[in-house]
Amino acid sequence: MTTRRWTLTAAAVLFAGYTATIAGANWASTLWPAVAVAGLQIPAGAFFAGLAFTVRDLLQEAVGTRTTLLAIAVGAALSWLVAEPRIALASAAAFAVSELVDLAVYTPLRRRSRIAAVGLSNAVGLLVDSLLFLPLAFGSLTYLTGQLVGKTATTVIAVAILVGSRARRRAVPT
Repeated sequence: MTTRRWTLTAAAVLFAGYTATIAGANWASTLWPAVAVAGLQIPAGAFFAGLAFTVRDLLQEAVGTRTTLLAIAVGAALSWLVAEPRIALASAAAFAVSELVDLAVYTPLRRRSRIAAVGLSNAVGLLVDSLLFLPLAFGSLTYLTGQLVGKTATTVIAVAILVGSRARRRAVPT
């Protein structure tokens, strides 16, 4: 049970946003396998995938674990429509495992500190996802450093926005 009440609209937006980040990651990985940033080769999908972990945590708060698992399946199914089969298959396998790991880390920690839970679960989830996805999709771990940097950057931005929005809500008088 969560202490915050989510509207049906907010939950639907999170569900749609989450499934879109999964499909978007795979679409980007198909369209632009790697992007050169600051001397690193970062798979384009890493930027979407890094966001997915934070959105998944918010979705779990809004709708619970079962519906979040459904969203993972929907995102994987959408990937088959927009990505090469090898990318979609690698993503489905990597997201299934990494999101379950993220869920396992996030769930017990969220009562103590949601922000810490999001940060730690995202860090573990993006590492597991990268270690599984890259060999399955590209046949090697060549892009591992870039993948981790890309996902971490996106996650840090997402968590910073989350922290800022929570601080702003607390500062606004009711």
